[in-house]
Amino acid sequence: MTKREIVRAFGIKGDDRRALKDLLRSLENDGAIIKHSGGAYGLPKGLPSVTVAQVYEIDIDGDVFARPAEWDEALLGDPPRIEIVPDKRGHPALKEGDRVLVSTRKFTDELYEGRVLRRLDDPRGQVLGEVVKIKNGFVLKPTNKKAKYDFDIPQKDLNNAQPGDLAVGEIQPSRGARRKHVRIVEVIGSRDDPKAISLIALHEAGLHERFPEKTINETKGMKVPDLGKREDLRSIPLVTIDGADARDFDDAVFAEKLEDGSYHLIVAIADVAYYVRPGSPLDTEAYRRGNSTYFPDRVVPMLPEALSNDLCSLRPKEERACMAFHLWIDEHGNLKKHKIVRGLMRSAARLIYEQVQAAKDGMPDDITGPLMETVITPLYDAYDILDKARQKRGALDLDLPERQILINDKGEMTGVKPRTRLEAHKLIEEFMILANVAAAQALEAKKAPCVYRVHDRPSHEKLDSAREFLDAFGLSLPTGGVAKPAQINHLLHKASEMEYSHLISEVILRTQSQAIYHPENIGHFGLALNKYAHFTSPIRRYADLLVHRSLIRAYGLGEGGLSDEEAVTLEEKADHISQTERTSMEAERAAVDRFTASWMANRVGAEFAGRINGVTRFGLFVTLDETGADGLVPMRSLPDDFYVHDEQQHALIGRRQGRIYRLGAPVMARVVEADKLTGSSVFELASDDSADIPGIKFTRPKNLQNDRKSGPRSKKKPLKKHGKPRVKGSKRGKRRK
Repeated sequence: MTKREIVRAFGIKGDDRRALKDLLRSLENDGAIIKHSGGAYGLPKGLPSVTVAQVYEIDIDGDVFARPAEWDEALLGDPPRIEIVPDKRGHPALKEGDRVLVSTRKFTDELYEGRVLRRLDDPRGQVLGEVVKIKNGFVLKPTNKKAKYDFDIPQKDLNNAQPGDLAVGEIQPSRGARRKHVRIVEVIGSRDDPKAISLIALHEAGLHERFPEKTINETKGMKVPDLGKREDLRSIPLVTIDGADARDFDDAVFAEKLEDGSYHLIVAIADVAYYVRPGSPLDTEAYRRGNSTYFPDRVVPMLPEALSNDLCSLRPKEERACMAFHLWIDEHGNLKKHKIVRGLMRSAARLIYEQVQAAKDGMPDDITGPLMETVITPLYDAYDILDKARQKRGALDLDLPERQILINDKGEMTGVKPRTRLEAHKLIEEFMILANVAAAQALEAKKAPCVYRVHDRPSHEKLDSAREFLDAFGLSLPTGGVAKPAQINHLLHKASEMEYSHLISEVILRTQSQAIYHPENIGHFGLALNKYAHFTSPIRRYADLLVHRSLIRAYGLGEGGLSDEEAVTLEEKADHISQTERTSMEAERAAVDRFTASWMANRVGAEFAGRINGVTRFGLFVTLDETGADGLVPMRSLPDDFYVHDEQQHALIGRRQGRIYRLGAPVMARVVEADKLTGSSVFELASDDSADIPGIKFTRPKNLQNDRKSGPRSKKKPLKKHGKPRVKGSKRGKRRK
């Protein structure tokens, strides 16, 4: 308890408080009590009511035991045991070595009961930031742009961190303290090190590059299996087609035309299930990660390098275990039949997209030349059939350009370029989609468990919001809701002839639901498919590994099939990997924002062309055309006016001057500031002119119908006002009066 709590508990008043203070000091000097951080007192061999503990044992019954994280055994003897009490939802997801903040209740000197308040090894119990020296000590300045305050770092908790270091701080109990404080547990680099940018995003998302030692040890001694009962695919010229910078090759393809005009395709995928068995350390860590995460300068893989870059990478001319689908399609692209096998293959060549496309366009090289007739031409012929089938069924076709961040050897961003999208990319996509459809059909045929990739149709609310915006362009969505993606494609086709087609695609994208994993099938709206399950990337997606295991079990393909425990917990696992996917996407986006902000930081004052990609009550969000960088134009930087936020027209409208700043409008933006640690950028508009979309009708809102100069003033509080307003009733205001 703190001194204040003791005073309150015993009703101590007046001069007796001074006597209590002397008594506490005397007891502390005698070693009868100790004073904890935050001013709370406790027994020297006891634990405070809130303490940091470390899990050291989880017994066979699932009971969790911990010890105090900081305990001087030489002075105090053996540490007490803390038995972690489960809450209403059961035990929190803890493992040996985890640090937790617990509230304690004493039973004996050796045994306490502990209730978890917060996981400290979890991102919610940690904060990443820059160590900054201030007048009276040190603070940790968070890298998260949403953070509202800094954290104190006591001198004893610096752990050799220096000013300018990027460090992870563990939030400590701060009872009675003026400001929260942290204990530095890891220094990840210097703020001036470009390679630290991805590490910031990585730590914020709770991701880890390093694998546990027991996971790495499990890969030692692993080797490619013998042929055994596997199908021998080594004589078939399967090839991998990937990006130039790809390090793992987990899918290979082959196509041949049959006498009746149909095609026989093979999609072979690395047999990850052979190496990663349910319940093993490799499996536990892969499930925890859920998927690989891709940053501009590095990859955080789901599996250790011994698998992802070696045994499960379909290297050319090397034997590799695989799971393969034989697929037969007719001349209209319909999947007539399929067969799943476990095989042994040898890739004929490692090809890259640009190389294959050049060969198709009449410029083969030494590698693609000999493969033209037997491999490349049949692949493209089969792709043409599949592409026409895709168009016929009306799969959603959003034309949204992707940008590639260019990184030099030092880890610094040197620029950005549009990511090329060739027919070779689409070829592989169509082959993978067909194999994924076959996987879902194959499992349904055996009534086996399946993790589907599902994508629900857009909600009525989102469509209604988009409908009002699209109406200004003379475009319309069906009023009764969208039943098929082909209806949206029809609208996109009309928009493709407009100057603002990219904006239409962006607005349509915002209406779409999030694709997730689930054991119950509702189909995939975007692809216009009734059955769809991810099968083609078990190296980097745990969902695909579960699908492989279920196929192995359902079709009796040997060891490594789906376990009984996995079969009954499939929904829980699907929820988990859907969440890890979202976490990775957010981390990847955050890293790109920071790299871009780092590049922009050297261009403060420069002007760039861009477009308004967001309109809010507090300002505009602008995306620059050249780099794709996003930044906020704060309301206070707009030309002086009374701005009304019109949600229907996605615009800010000046009441007095009539300026309009509308979603999608082109602007020239000036860089005011850019912070690579938080990834945030602030812009200002380079001119005072309106930013509207030429030729698009504008309906003046009712509250702006009156004459701007002579009409009655609105009683609504303006969104923008220069100067600092005086707060009514504040001490500062009273002094002014």
